Amino acid sequence: MSLPRGERILMRGNEAIAQAAIDAGCRAFFGYPITPQNQIPDYFALHLPEVGGVFLQAESEIAAINMVYGAAAAGVRVMTASSSPGISLKQEGISYLAESELPAVIVNIMRGGSGLGNIAPAQSDYWQATRGGGHGDYRTLVLAGWSVQEMYSLTRLAFDLADTYRMPTLVLGDAMLGQMMEPMVLPTDVVDPATLPAKPWATNGAKGRPHNIINSLYIKEAELEQVNLRVHARHQEAVRETRYEAQDVEGAEIAVVAYGTAARVAYSAIQQARTEGIAAGLFRPITLFPYPSAALADLAARAKAVLVVELSLGQMIDDVRLAVGERCPVRFFGRSGGIVVSPAEVLQAIRGVAAEVKG
Repeated sequence: MSLPRGERILMRGNEAIAQAAIDAGCRAFFGYPITPQNQIPDYFALHLPEVGGVFLQAESEIAAINMVYGAAAAGVRVMTASSSPGISLKQEGISYLAESELPAVIVNIMRGGSGLGNIAPAQSDYWQATRGGGHGDYRTLVLAGWSVQEMYSLTRLAFDLADTYRMPTLVLGDAMLGQMMEPMVLPTDVVDPATLPAKPWATNGAKGRPHNIINSLYIKEAELEQVNLRVHARHQEAVRETRYEAQDVEGAEIAVVAYGTAARVAYSAIQQARTEGIAAGLFRPITLFPYPSAALADLAARAKAVLVVELSLGQMIDDVRLAVGERCPVRFFGRSGGIVVSPAEVLQAIRGVAAEVKG
């Protein structure tokens, strides 16, 4: 399919994610249907074969993540996508990917939980995403956008980061970001998989070289610890990939911290608060792991209070408190169960914090 590039087009978030993967050189997708991410496999099914790629609807989420493992081990840029409970089913395979030092991209278009929950927007998978989610001493790199354009760009970035650090990289969205349509611009550059750097560790044929072994089973304790330490060292190196956006924070007395859809709503509330004379600004983490702790700590040292806004009962607030420490008070406002906070609700929360620090 030929898409106009370098000019504004209207695109759904889920479709932008899938197109970004294709443009990044992804040539294999394995997944299983679950709302609200279904447009991602739909798009791949239609368009991945056009570029010589492989689309396969697996018999389950567990099967899909293990197919990802196989393709990643062979050196292919590969992706899977799901929504909340589907990601839970993939966690064992994600842990295997991490310990085997395999790059892969996993997209979670979050829905309301816990349990089967519903198909409404939520951010209640933050702990799962940023703490690894599965068993063992590992983390995944985690990226979270707040627009269709950014979901495209971060998905492309995710493939580069996964390859650079040889680890699973997670892209977090939600039902609103996945389903809504917005104007965006597709860049003119696309990745030819043949031009990507070689992966000398891949199991793609051993003719003329010693054979490679991809494995996550280490019976000897000392050997397993060395692998864990090697993976952990890459986690530490990835701090240089930290990304965030700060808006209206110069002179802000109240720093509102939010990501994804919650950040969009919060920014609307901040604009209204400023018309009322409340000096509020937005701090938006883009990398949820590694978290932009140093930048937030610096902002907290200049603010009178921090307000965390989430579409959950409070999960990112843990990372905010770790970053802020005793520099200023940290307060929280959020909704759960797929209810999206409204600008009026966030504005009221900002007013409350402003009255607290003033009094």
